Amino acid sequence: MNKQPPSFIDVEASGFGSASYPIEVGVKRADGARFCRLIYPLEDWTHWDAQAESLHGISQQDLYEHGYPIRQVCNELNQFLEGQTVYTDGWVVDYPWLIKLFDAVRLTMAFKVTALDYILNEQQMENWHLTKESLQHRFDGQRHRASADAELIQLTFLHSQAQGRSKHILD
Repeated sequence: MNKQPPSFIDVEASGFGSASYPIEVGVKRADGARFCRLIYPLEDWTHWDAQAESLHGISQQDLYEHGYPIRQVCNELNQFLEGQTVYTDGWVVDYPWLIKLFDAVRLTMAFKVTALDYILNEQQMENWHLTKESLQHRFDGQRHRASADAELIQLTFLHSQAQGRSKHILD
């Protein structure tokens, strides 16, 4: 029996504080489908943190040249994830950024966002960071982007789950 992994979402933002806003959303769905959109910022979304930009590698110019209108991003996300639960390893920041995104155009999320912690067992939690670091090499050379991060989280979930099962079998 080969059960599908959960779907994962990741959000990149203009900074780290409450004045920051979402600039990219990425999803790796349970069936393997990916979604990634840069977000064209609203006029009053002006906060920009150079340190955040150095992490994700997305410039303000990238958003103005390649960003999608917020309403379009929200509608596409709703269609892509309708009725699903999607997990994030950064719920405390990703969820508020998603709320800010959907509130900006007065739309309701047609999906549920939940913290990754709710689906990890104790063994997975213990091995999470080491497992994620060991998988990071697959993404070397790629930009730190939302859909790649969502895929890395999904792979880490699968590998940490498999490690827990094999350890349990050995016990």
